[in-house]
Order: sequence, then C-alpha cells, then structure tokens
Amino acid sequence: MKVALASDHGGYELKEYIKTVLERLGHEYEDFGCYGPESCDYPDFGEPAARAVADGGCYRGILVCYTGIGISMVANKIHGIRCAHCTDSLQAELTRRHNDANMIALGGGFTGKAMAERIVEVFLSTDFEGGRHERRVHKIMAAEN
Repeated sequence: MKVALASDHGGYELKEYIKTVLERLGHEYEDFGCYGPESCDYPDFGEPAARAVADGGCYRGILVCYTGIGISMVANKIHGIRCAHCTDSLQAELTRRHNDANMIALGGGFTGKAMAERIVEVFLSTDFEGGRHERRVHKIMAAEN
C-alpha cells in the first residue's frame, strides 16, 4: 500500500526529500504534486492526496506546505481524514497512538530535513493504541457529519 504525498511550492523541497526517506524505509508512495517550485495553491494538491487516503487507495498521507497549517486544514475537510500538523516526532507518535491519524502535515519553511525524517519514521511505524482512545476517535469522526 502506498503513502500519499502532496505539497505546494513552499513544501516542494521537503516533499522531495521525504521521497528519499520513504524509499530508504521501503515504502511506496504516490506523489499528488506539486511538481516544481513555481507558486501554486496547496488545496489543488492536498485535497486529492487526502481523498486517496480516505478512499483507501493510500494507507497514510504526508502533506507539506510552508507552515503545514493550510494544507492540514484542506485535508481535514475530507470525510475520513484525521490529519495532524506535527512539528516533532513526539507529536507524530502521539497522534498515531491516540488519534489514529492517517495523515500528517509538515511545515517546509520550519521543519528541517533531519526532524522531518524522524517525524516520518515515527508516523509510519507507530500503531494506534485503541482502548479509551477508540471512543474519542469515533467522536471525532461523528463530528464530521
């Protein structure tokens, strides 16, 4: 199963680096764009990536814009998505363990390559804890209707 990737111009460079991380870790990915550093709009790429995760074509997703905030907002508009804006690996771990996040968003203007690599590794290797967190995730999903 693939990891969905998307960025705007502000996250393009970090997204390209994340591709190398995914390859090193043995993960396949689908790149939903953007495909260069020219100015563009993050909803044009974040939405299709989020839909691919929501529809099951990709099992997780990683989004990058300059701050990570806007593109996470786009993803969270799609039913079935739980996208967390992460700035460190502990947030990535906890959002998987407690929120069963299926996407993360990073800030290409704020997150260095080493931190992004650690966040991606933790996000992709951490399981959902379930238990008391499961009822909370159900409430999150019910709030979307």
